[in-house]
Amino acid sequence: MKDKFTMSTGQADELAKALGRNGWTNADVKQACQGHVLGEMLSFLRGGADIVPLALSATVEKLSEHLIDTSAAPFLPEGWKVEEHKKGGQFLLDPTKVRLRLSHYQQGGRITSGYDLRKELAGIRVLNACVLDYLLAHPELIPESWKSKYVYFWGTIYRGAGGNLYVRSLCWNDGGWYGSCRWLGRDWHGCGPAAVVASI
Repeated sequence: MKDKFTMSTGQADELAKALGRNGWTNADVKQACQGHVLGEMLSFLRGGADIVPLALSATVEKLSEHLIDTSAAPFLPEGWKVEEHKKGGQFLLDPTKVRLRLSHYQQGGRITSGYDLRKELAGIRVLNACVLDYLLAHPELIPESWKSKYVYFWGTIYRGAGGNLYVRSLCWNDGGWYGSCRWLGRDWHGCGPAAVVASI
């Protein structure tokens, strides 16, 4: 991956003015330069990701009641086993902490395999099935904008009774929210984003 990026003096000046106009500090710039933050921001700018409040009508004070233990054992469908469960401790739902992420290979009508997508998401803070099950128990927290999507919770990977790997999702069907799943051997397209912890 390229670490060098060339910017003209005019572009640097324009960026500095925009950052100052929007309240950025030097500490904010330093934090943005860490890890994958700028990559996540680029994905958002190019339309491949969305920052979505978990409850558009709720206040942060109301959402403070919704603390999820993501290190707990996830729901286990009959005959299945947990292959991987990324524990994240206590996770407080609020409008700034969750967004939907599409891979570059899911954009523009393209598709990617579940196995490739799993590898791509390995270094990203994906939410696990504990959050999925909490949202199913509290559907009033699920944004209306999610109704046209299958939102996947890649933090928990299951092995089905037949040996295949699956990831569970949240979907809207027949006037209600349901849990679904998809075999990693199938294709993922643009209506199957991952639920991730927002980094911006």
